[in-house]
Amino acid sequence: MIKHRFKGITGLTALLAFALSAMTVQADVEVLDEIVAIVDDNIILRSELDDRLKQVRANVAQSGQDIPEERIRREVMDIMILENLQLQMADRVGLRISDEQLSAAMARIAGQNNLSLEQFRKALNESGTSYNAAREQIRREMLLQQVQRGNVNQRIQITDQEIANYLESDEGRKRTAPEYHFAHILVATASDATPSAVERARAQADKIYQTLQKGGDVEPLLKADNVRPSDLGWRKQPDLPSLFADQASMVQDGEVLAPLKSASGFHVIKLIESRGHNEVIAQTRARHILLKPSAIRSEQDTEKLAATLRKRAQNGESFYDLAKTYSEDIGSAQEGGDLGWTNPGQLVPEFQEAMEDTGIGKVSPPFKSRYGWHIVKVEDRRQQDVTMDLRRNMARNILHERKFDEELDIWLRKIRDEAYVDIK
Repeated sequence: MIKHRFKGITGLTALLAFALSAMTVQADVEVLDEIVAIVDDNIILRSELDDRLKQVRANVAQSGQDIPEERIRREVMDIMILENLQLQMADRVGLRISDEQLSAAMARIAGQNNLSLEQFRKALNESGTSYNAAREQIRREMLLQQVQRGNVNQRIQITDQEIANYLESDEGRKRTAPEYHFAHILVATASDATPSAVERARAQADKIYQTLQKGGDVEPLLKADNVRPSDLGWRKQPDLPSLFADQASMVQDGEVLAPLKSASGFHVIKLIESRGHNEVIAQTRARHILLKPSAIRSEQDTEKLAATLRKRAQNGESFYDLAKTYSEDIGSAQEGGDLGWTNPGQLVPEFQEAMEDTGIGKVSPPFKSRYGWHIVKVEDRRQQDVTMDLRRNMARNILHERKFDEELDIWLRKIRDEAYVDIK
């Protein structure tokens, strides 16, 4: 089936074509287009349908599939109707994709194809697609994705029990398992190597290991004919070579394993980085007071009030009570400004920096963020293992994507059933 979830360049919208015939003195108009469908307040033109059909036929032929023409035509029309309905929704609520967002998306697509933006532009032109046309198609598909996310996400609920069940399943254990990025150096030995040749290889591997341990340059050692360096990339533990898979969870980032022997030779392994395993972060518990400049309180007066409140807190007044009385942060004021335990990067940069510069039990000088003027009191700091939290978030995202596909199909059928559609 031709899918209706929009992820790449799937076709370019044709412009309404018209021409004036100069064959008679009357200059009669020759109609070159016609309406093939009315979709609520919009229309689909034959030129648009033909352009999309042309591209889909080419894609089908390239894939080697044998799909009847009538089925292609019917499914392409269905997709275009659904797109039309969603774009009308976007227009009604004023959704827009800015040129900056679009340029960033084009650069990202180019990067995913290992191309610079200029190389991407050239590749599109060589394939017969203009860069500007491709930009507008991507803009269209970004709009479609925004409409879908906005309408479908609110239909999805993931319970804690669903997450727990998934993590206990075979699939859940495998997909949320820690990942490891290893570099690997093989000092190869021949299958019929003599004992002295094996010892020479062992000595080579030991020298590479010792050099890596000391942070030295191993490049000269890698030039030997029997030395083969490689990057194993990111792998989960079950996908690692059995020679060292069992040791993966016990290795620290940057650690080098002593040479391991196999039938192929000696292996020197270094863990470049791991994720989802022993993820420990520095958390901060803090309270704050937010003051916002307004028509009746100037920027300068707001800063002065923040400084006054800081002084009162330093003189022994309860920061909790001051926050309840003065803070304009609706989310935390009634809790005495309590922000709970926060992770690095969770707060805006200005707040994060001020909080990190403030000692435990101390109150920061006034500082400004996009929200207004703040003072912050640091209550405590701790190192927290968030490995399980990361696994739960990963499980939530997997379940969300799975439900999204199901709910998207239901929602698309719903808007199609509720729409006025007249296919000519």
